[in-house]
Amino acid sequence: MSSQASMLKPVLWERLFERESAPNLSLQGRVRQMLVSAILSGHLPPGAPVPSSRYLADQLRIARNTVVFAYQQLVSEGYLESRERSGHFVSADVLQGRAAQHPDPYAVNAAADAVRWNERLRFRPSRQRNIVKPQDWQKQPYPFVYGQFDQDLFPTAEWRECCIKALSVLDIRSWAPDLITHDDPALIEQIRTQVLPRRGVWADAEEIVITVGAQHALYLLADLLVNEDTVVGMEDPGYPDARNIFASHTRHLLPLPVDGQGLCTGTHLLGCDYIFVTPGHQCPTTVTLSEARRETLLTLARQADSLIIEDDFESESRWGAGAIPALKSQDRDGRVIYVGSLAKSFAPGLRIGYIVAPRELAAELRALRRLMLRHPSAYIQRAFSLFISLGHHHSLLRRQSQSYQQRGAELTAALARWLPDFTAVPITGSSSCWLQGPAWLDATELSHAALAEGVVVEPGNVFFMDGASAPRNFLRVGFTSIRAEHIGPGIEKLAQVVRRYRLRAAA
Repeated sequence: MSSQASMLKPVLWERLFERESAPNLSLQGRVRQMLVSAILSGHLPPGAPVPSSRYLADQLRIARNTVVFAYQQLVSEGYLESRERSGHFVSADVLQGRAAQHPDPYAVNAAADAVRWNERLRFRPSRQRNIVKPQDWQKQPYPFVYGQFDQDLFPTAEWRECCIKALSVLDIRSWAPDLITHDDPALIEQIRTQVLPRRGVWADAEEIVITVGAQHALYLLADLLVNEDTVVGMEDPGYPDARNIFASHTRHLLPLPVDGQGLCTGTHLLGCDYIFVTPGHQCPTTVTLSEARRETLLTLARQADSLIIEDDFESESRWGAGAIPALKSQDRDGRVIYVGSLAKSFAPGLRIGYIVAPRELAAELRALRRLMLRHPSAYIQRAFSLFISLGHHHSLLRRQSQSYQQRGAELTAALARWLPDFTAVPITGSSSCWLQGPAWLDATELSHAALAEGVVVEPGNVFFMDGASAPRNFLRVGFTSIRAEHIGPGIEKLAQVVRRYRLRAAA
């Protein structure tokens, strides 16, 4: 081996392999990823030799052929060049076209002429009150978090099948071009004929707009419809992200009280230009808007010439009998704008939602979306259309329904046994439980203490509009991401934390 290559200590290759390669890749893929990272970061400069395949295989304790095939692939991609009887070297022109890097490109200029961001930023979204989940919640033994990924229910084989089918030659020709303002017609058709009818909603293709999740849908609507003088009525308690989105566009958010029948209707709604509502399962209380109030709400919107934005965020995760159709299904005047999500129930990271709106509004939403991001990934759209059309989506929802029903029953029993002095909203078809603790409880402090014991719960004060006067003794307990057999022990552990916390509070 040349002296230049020998300068790279054996431990360097081991550390690079561990640090710069993803463990989910094949060994050949990890070797390639490690070398590409080393080349592009400057650890292996142009013209530098790389170790022989035998030497590198020995250092990484892998088969020599794995390294040989990785080198061959890197040669074909232009990262390496092979020299007869000399080995492999980093291509001389591999970094051609890259701008020369300043010695310290991220140095902060502390001089008086530095940018004053406080004077330039219109507002500080980072300072808004948001739901916060621990980054390592998946590693905790008792993750009572809401609406998150559940590896036990994820349809790995089915989703992989659809992704592979979407890579066929004909499908690639459909989704690879820039769709500009359009969506994948196959997905639109599946939403129109398979998804929406389950919620009693019927729509034409021109009335459906695909979004990067439901939050993107709400931001599009706020950006297009709301100005600083618009009055938006918000359920209180309600969905914090929706509240923050509308608050970034208007000074006038009107808190609307909620009780055991959902949004409280009355003449106070007549002053709203828009009313944001979660009638299926109210966020966060999970109660369903009663039939009488639905009719009243639609009547009041007609009288006030206002619009209703319905977020049917749990449309996919319903279970039990007697599910009430979406409010949109009762809309006869085109006053309900419907927002839904396709992947929230099993893979929120896919970020795929939709809006059902009158044609004129839908056309403007597409035009605005074009300014933001053109359109959501057409590949993901095509894969999801296949996921629905092949029956996998319906099958998944059925499995989830059975699982959530079991978990809901386990949680109800565990709360009654271990936390009898807490009041829980009955779990009826939702995927979380709204829990009110004793008056002395500070749920935020409790959540910190519980996390130290491996129990993840969400404090409820963030759901209330006025943070200063919000009650401190509410919790949201989700069960989409925790196994049924862990629910009882998790609530028992939470009860132990509550007892210790109460003793400290009383001291």
